[in-house]
Amino acid sequence: MKEQVQVSHEMITLVGQGVCPDARLPEGWIAYLFRCGGEGKSDLLHYREALAEGEIEDSVLVFFVAASACERLFEARPQKAATWHLPSRLLALANSIIHCEATGEAATTLRLARSIELLCQIHVAFEDGATLVPVERDSGFSELDVARIAMARRSLDQSWHEKLTIAQLARIAGINRDKLVRGFHEIYGTTIAQALTERRLAEARQMLLSSQLPVSTIAYRCSYLNNASFTRAFNRRYGIAPSELRRQGIAA
Repeated sequence: MKEQVQVSHEMITLVGQGVCPDARLPEGWIAYLFRCGGEGKSDLLHYREALAEGEIEDSVLVFFVAASACERLFEARPQKAATWHLPSRLLALANSIIHCEATGEAATTLRLARSIELLCQIHVAFEDGATLVPVERDSGFSELDVARIAMARRSLDQSWHEKLTIAQLARIAGINRDKLVRGFHEIYGTTIAQALTERRLAEARQMLLSSQLPVSTIAYRCSYLNNASFTRAFNRRYGIAPSELRRQGIAA
């Protein structure tokens, strides 16, 4: 049976398997439903203004949110029911709520805080227009192909520190290599190599600001063989050298 967490007077979280007998979508509220399929299945985010029978039971995480709260806090929300493939960042946050490491009252508090964070990140993704890939989209690719390309993107985001090749990603996702290359560019507006570089540099930036690791160690962890190539790539992306960013972060 699902556990219910009262996040606020404008938000309720339902988490876990099975039913929640008292769960009803209040009038004027909207629902976000997460279906984390696991290995070989699609991880999906649904947006609904009305719920069909069985949708709550089929979802391992559900948010009920007052529509007025979304409009007040985020100034916008989807205009109709929709379904997207979950990107790795949102999937990780959803799983941290579903598989909470705490117990008792601590688990409730942690789930409350993470529910708010995940709701905010969903709306950030709505705004950037590229993170969320609709299940139904106008393209030359089938729904199954789009799901496999989204799986390849999640694998890239999760395994950015490994030596990834396009052939490996294609095997993981179960899709033809050339179709993956074409579909990835069409859906995400970037190449696989560019997406991997962007992910690694973002992780490097975070490590520079939040750890005491030497720049050379961070470069190596992000798959750069020497400081010079790492510094050039970082400078191109952020307009500042890694060592200078760290100095500014310490000074702040």
